[in-house]
Amino acid sequence: MAGNSIGEFFRVTSFGESHGKALGGIIDGIPPGLSLCEKDIQGDLNRRRPGKSRYTTQRRETDIVEILSGVFQGITTGTSIGLLIHNVDCRSQDYNDIKDVYRPGHADYTYMCKYGLRDYRGGGRSSARETVIRVAAGAIAKKYLRKYNVIVRGFLSQMGNICCSLNSWDEVENNDFFCPDTSCLKELDLLIRHLKKSGDSVGAKVTVVAENVLPGLGEPVFDKLDADLAHALMSINAVKGVEVGDGFSVVNKYGSENRDEMTSSGFSSNHAGGILGGISTGENIVVHIALKPTSSIMIPGMSVNVFGDSVQVITKGRHDPCVGIRAVPIAEAMVSIVLMDHWLRQQAQCMDVFNSYLKKIS
Repeated sequence: MAGNSIGEFFRVTSFGESHGKALGGIIDGIPPGLSLCEKDIQGDLNRRRPGKSRYTTQRRETDIVEILSGVFQGITTGTSIGLLIHNVDCRSQDYNDIKDVYRPGHADYTYMCKYGLRDYRGGGRSSARETVIRVAAGAIAKKYLRKYNVIVRGFLSQMGNICCSLNSWDEVENNDFFCPDTSCLKELDLLIRHLKKSGDSVGAKVTVVAENVLPGLGEPVFDKLDADLAHALMSINAVKGVEVGDGFSVVNKYGSENRDEMTSSGFSSNHAGGILGGISTGENIVVHIALKPTSSIMIPGMSVNVFGDSVQVITKGRHDPCVGIRAVPIAEAMVSIVLMDHWLRQQAQCMDVFNSYLKKIS
């Protein structure tokens, strides 16, 4: 009802605000018997963690996760898993100057319209700080899916007008940009330096690829796999567009080019991004998200305050010049959560079909 949960069989509920005491989550549906400890989750949290790179916000959060329930002697019990992550580096005083001002491009105005009040400290619930729990939940989903050799990986595919090619998955974890194209690193560095100096920001594109997904995942009509992926990815802060497979580039293609023809050895292409009719084909699932430039910038902009007066706004504090960098592990997490949910749905509804496919790959 309140929009704080996602998933049916694998359900993730989060709570907490940017400058609250902690962020937490409840995860329901994880099968019993999975080996799980904080270390399994911490790796992805460290990838998303603020303050670890000179290219992102300098808010320094440790993001240490604590498992409160659902795990006994290192094994999931099948009951709800409770997670907690404390905030340790809040500077709420940075936001005193804008407590009565609607920052342009932010959710300040819309939260006031909905609730009649807002938490102005770092955006409260609308802050990307909330995504830390999504990444934690996604790490659990990733571990379960890896049992079946399903691998979910993402990378920065564009920042501003700099396009990055998928040259090497190994390179993604070797630089602070999650960039697979080493030829772009210098340009990316110079762009971020320019943005920091000018006080501006820039948008980005992130691509996520899920490999070895079984065919048959997804429900007809309203719970199509691509529909649920779009829902999950659009829920990430600053995301303004989602593409599956070739996405919007299909507009200038002919059907003879775009269709994925089939042969006795499988599909000859993957323009559909691994999903047809809302159901996975067994090909790699490929999705892209477009993230807007953050509106928290040092360049003055016009807005109004809560009294209706025109004001000039400069957003102080510690912010990302490009939110797309740290969005990579967040996007991976949301794709993993959706795949985990549909994996369990298929297992429950079509067990014989599901098991027959598992036998083929075992």
